[in-house]
Amino acid sequence: MSTRTSLIVLFLMSSTACRNEGKAEPAVDLKSQPAVMAEAAAIGQPAPDFTLVSTDGKSVRLKGYLGKVVILEWFNPDCPFVKVAHGEGKLGKRASAHIADGGVWLAVNSGAPGLQGAGKVRNVKARAEYGLAYPVLLDESGVVGKTYGATRTPHIYVIDAKGILVYAGALDSTRGAGYTGEKIDDYLGEALAAVKAGRAVKTAQTKSWGCSVKYAR
Repeated sequence: MSTRTSLIVLFLMSSTACRNEGKAEPAVDLKSQPAVMAEAAAIGQPAPDFTLVSTDGKSVRLKGYLGKVVILEWFNPDCPFVKVAHGEGKLGKRASAHIADGGVWLAVNSGAPGLQGAGKVRNVKARAEYGLAYPVLLDESGVVGKTYGATRTPHIYVIDAKGILVYAGALDSTRGAGYTGEKIDDYLGEALAAVKAGRAVKTAQTKSWGCSVKYAR
């Protein structure tokens, strides 16, 4: 290639680059993108934001509750452990007290369609059966549950008023067996007391107990 020809080619390439500079990138159809959350949940870090739809059709965004202490309860109405925990008042009654104190309590069901305790119809009935005064959010894709590392029902998360995840794990040390007369470590109660007092949660992470979350197979 001659020097003259090379110069012409370089000129044409520069002209094309200048014409394209400042042009908007092709629009991306967000609806076609998978619903993937940016980062996995971690103690001491901002709780991953999410938006889910409740059984009554309302869109609920976690970030909308900044300034309030939020409890996330992974929920499956047909799980025996959930039934026992609610029957003993460890969930429903405690949730009512937390809400009355100005906090927020959200149940999340990450069960896939067709699996135990999943689906809008079942969970609408479950709210009435359990007398829940708080919403049940449907996460049928399992994206939110997996981001938070939820493995059991119930699996509990405490998010402080600044949006920081400060506790993740079991309700208490009973392993879901109910009261046995032995000393019980009330992990959730201790976490809430620490947050209210403005101090660090002593036991910030524990192994959850209960039924496995019924993610899509």
